[in-house]
Amino acid sequence: MATQYEIGGTTAKGIAGSVERGVAEGALAPGVALPPVRRLADELGVSPGTVATAYKELRRRGIVVTRGRGGTVVAPAPAVASRRPPKVPEGVRDLAGGHPDPALLPTLLPPSHLSPGVRSHRSAPRLARLEETVRDWLGADGVPVEHVTFAHGALDLINRVLSVELLPGDGVAMEDPGYHHLLDLVAALGLRNVPVAVDDEGMRPQALRAALRAGVRAVVLSPRAQNPYGGCFSAARRNALAEVLRDAPDVLVVENDHASEVAGAALHTLSAAGPARWVHVRTVSKFLGADLRWAAAACDPVTLARHDGRLLLTSGWVSHLLQETVHGLLTDEGTRALVARARETYAVRRTALAGELAARGIASRAASGLNLWVPVRDESAVVNGLRSYGWWVAAGARFRLSSEPGVRIAAAGLVPADAARLASDFVAVLGESEATYGG
Repeated sequence: MATQYEIGGTTAKGIAGSVERGVAEGALAPGVALPPVRRLADELGVSPGTVATAYKELRRRGIVVTRGRGGTVVAPAPAVASRRPPKVPEGVRDLAGGHPDPALLPTLLPPSHLSPGVRSHRSAPRLARLEETVRDWLGADGVPVEHVTFAHGALDLINRVLSVELLPGDGVAMEDPGYHHLLDLVAALGLRNVPVAVDDEGMRPQALRAALRAGVRAVVLSPRAQNPYGGCFSAARRNALAEVLRDAPDVLVVENDHASEVAGAALHTLSAAGPARWVHVRTVSKFLGADLRWAAAACDPVTLARHDGRLLLTSGWVSHLLQETVHGLLTDEGTRALVARARETYAVRRTALAGELAARGIASRAASGLNLWVPVRDESAVVNGLRSYGWWVAAGARFRLSSEPGVRIAAAGLVPADAARLASDFVAVLGESEATYGG
């Protein structure tokens, strides 16, 4: 309990202000429990309703959070930066970054026909021809496209949507293991990551049901190329998740189809299953280039209005120059052919490495996407061991909340011949690890 700081006040505003001063001065540290409502009411000589109103205001402002039987506690200080991966050592092959093969990306040339001058960007933030192309692109995969919008990448859109929909302290159901930048983003917004286990078909329905029962306000999940596990929805899994979500119509469903065209798996989208609050977002960085900080999204009309309202108040719009570049690439036949080749190549490379590992008795997760997840007992031993053989892979710690350890291997640039050598080195490292650490 908060015994080192004496909360004062005789009104809800005064009590809330007293708690906020204690937090600002460091007398009430993150995680410190506040007194129960009735106890504090007795101590201050006010009604329990007055204290409850003060606590409600503190929750609304993100100063405290409620943890069920754990009571009301001072909110944790939000993270302000992502857990960046360690620097790649010199002289090793980088298989930790998860980037596409540069040889399979188109050449980026800004359009020359976009004339300079004043435009009404705020009144028409989206180019009509790109909006129509996006409707065709998403609609072909069964995504409802009545309402679409653009953003400066998937993380930008998800950040904005969660910011306008949720309050600090709210829970968000997140894939575990999951994309570390998303996990860090949720924490930075003052929200709570609620882990949901995944398998080769994505989020597990029963695990999602448990998160919903815990009171999450949103769920963020990947329909294919799940990072780092590689899971992809089957039609049956999509339907099972939709059935679970049907009992929670107020929960916002954020579907992050980040690899889309190069995922190597068909899309079975939850957006087609009729959720009340939803957004399906796609970026082009994995198949057109990381410098194209652009994402398209389809969503329900309420989410559209809230997202676009906040966008107009901040950056205003996505650069029309960028939109013209994306439109030119999405509609170019040569680029489409290159993307198709990239999709096939990544599938060959991913399955080749998975096969080489399996042939040596090493299990991996590689149903779709550009990466493989390999369960291991000691992440550090494997990462450092492979480094000694000239390979640099990602330790799984930054992707995990409560799931078992593993390492992520980026296979996008790994040709089959190299896959055999890496798998052999992996076996040697596991043997060395067992000899050194006992398994």
